[in-house]
Amino acid sequence: MAAHSAHRPVGNNSDLYPRWFGARALLRYHRNPYSDEVTREIQTGFYGRPLDPRQPSDPTARESFVYPLYVVFLIAPTVNLSFVTVQAFARWFLLCVLGASVPLWMYAVGFRTRCTFLLSGILLALSSYPAVLEFHMQNLAVLAIFFLAAAAALVVRKYYLLAGATLALATIKPEASWLVIAWFLLWSISDYGARKRLLWSFLATMAVLIGAAEALLPHWIGWFLGAVREYPVYGSDPNFFQIFLPKPLATLAGIVLLGVVLVLWLRWRKAAPGSSGFGWALAWAAVATLAILPKLAAYNQPLLIPALLVLIAQSESQLNLVARALRKGAFACQIWQWVTASVLSLCSLVFPISRLMGASQWPLLTFLALPPLTLLAVVLCTFSTRESASYER
Repeated sequence: MAAHSAHRPVGNNSDLYPRWFGARALLRYHRNPYSDEVTREIQTGFYGRPLDPRQPSDPTARESFVYPLYVVFLIAPTVNLSFVTVQAFARWFLLCVLGASVPLWMYAVGFRTRCTFLLSGILLALSSYPAVLEFHMQNLAVLAIFFLAAAAALVVRKYYLLAGATLALATIKPEASWLVIAWFLLWSISDYGARKRLLWSFLATMAVLIGAAEALLPHWIGWFLGAVREYPVYGSDPNFFQIFLPKPLATLAGIVLLGVVLVLWLRWRKAAPGSSGFGWALAWAAVATLAILPKLAAYNQPLLIPALLVLIAQSESQLNLVARALRKGAFACQIWQWVTASVLSLCSLVFPISRLMGASQWPLLTFLALPPLTLLAVVLCTFSTRESASYER
């Protein structure tokens, strides 16, 4: 209704659609999914019509095929189906994937708990705002995060060949996965004799994915990089540092954060799989990614799960007052979303929706606060507890 009143085009509004349509155009009709012609057809499905730059009310997001080409191999089984069918399946499939990532992250960071707590964690993840948004938008970020979680769990089981291949699949969303992958590569090189299979499995799988994509569309990497260069013009947001700091200081803060991450990784590079140091390295990779990622979309926030799990595992007695407050603040942000959404849902049974529209944004009031508070909590907890400095535990 709001879109129509503002004269904005309305279509299926599914983040999966550009990827599905691009895969279908390539695999069925041998067309270039990065081309302007395919982009206009994607806009017709996503928005209801192609975007018109002369219309000031039109959205700025082009909704083009801005993914590595090998994502089509994951979508290939669906290209002969109607998108209505694919979308209905993807909604529930990606929600299940999000829920399945919780026990995988728990296992990866060494968080052992009772079955009731595990089920509660899955339920809370599935009732969070990112999960609701994922159900409506079907963004593949959740699938990439699941691949990272699965790879981390496989590493703990020492199934290095499978872990390396799974890490390669996570590169379908390189901006969300590159820092976690960088940790695993550093970790594998640090004990090359025992962990080399992880490194070579990742490199071999990447070579196969890139080579197979090249066979489908020669020179696709150039097309992809061209689409990536255009993306910041219409599809990116300021990162969290840029929200609070002037651009030069925000850039410096991002560089300093990555420098701290590297120093800590060098401390933990020999950590045993599933140990405290291993979990802290994953937590730092997660919060640093969310801090520097130029996209504030909620579908990236499930990447915070390993960081939140590591924070839960910390004993109150080991933390100073500020660290305890920040840790509680991070969880308060998440609890606020659950409580307010539940209250609104119950009120909708009694009051008409029109009376609740003004309160509909209440669950989102802590949306922007969660990643920076989690980052600060991880920083303070890291330097106020001895366990976080452990190599082997």
